[in-house]
Amino acid sequence: MNWGVFEGLLSGVNKYSTAFGRVWLSLVFIFRLLVYLVAAERVWSDDHKDFDCNTRQPGCTNVCFDHFFPVSHIRLWALQLILVTCPSLLVIMHVAYREAKEQRLRETEGDNYRCIYPNPGKKRGGLWWTYLLSLIFKAGVDVIFLYIFYRFYRNYTLPRVVKCELPPCPNVVDCFISRPTEKNIFTLFMVVTTCVCVVLNLIEATYLIGKRCHEC
Repeated sequence: MNWGVFEGLLSGVNKYSTAFGRVWLSLVFIFRLLVYLVAAERVWSDDHKDFDCNTRQPGCTNVCFDHFFPVSHIRLWALQLILVTCPSLLVIMHVAYREAKEQRLRETEGDNYRCIYPNPGKKRGGLWWTYLLSLIFKAGVDVIFLYIFYRFYRNYTLPRVVKCELPPCPNVVDCFISRPTEKNIFTLFMVVTTCVCVVLNLIEATYLIGKRCHEC
């Protein structure tokens, strides 16, 4: 990972965000991205290797693992983090488009140049809509993934023992999940931080709409 480029993107997102957006960015970066990179990925690194069933039937363990873990937590969280951060980059791209347009007009019109965007980062016109829709999109993505996790892993928790009777298992077998308590702690932590991020997005969207109505 090129941390210089990443730092530049974070600075841009932070520059054009409101106070609520900066809190959201800090929460995503510190409590979700870093926890994912430093700790959570290692916790789930042995989920398939240490998933043990009390049978020697070939293929039974793999079938049971696929049934109880249709999609890995790590891959779902990675996809969620990608989708939830992309809208913030669209805001930066919109501001860059304004700045480039301003530069082209300055070069073509010369002394007769009339400034269209005195402050390209000011949330007016299309940029206001881009920013508002990005907030709604981010909140929607987090809510959808909370629902997906709830459907795949009931109550966001993993049991210590699961019973499997899928073919080619000869009968009902007991399967044991690796480090379920540790995985449950990280899962609940990510769920709570996701809920806080959703609340922050909704508060910021309400703030933007209320401020715009007050100005109008």
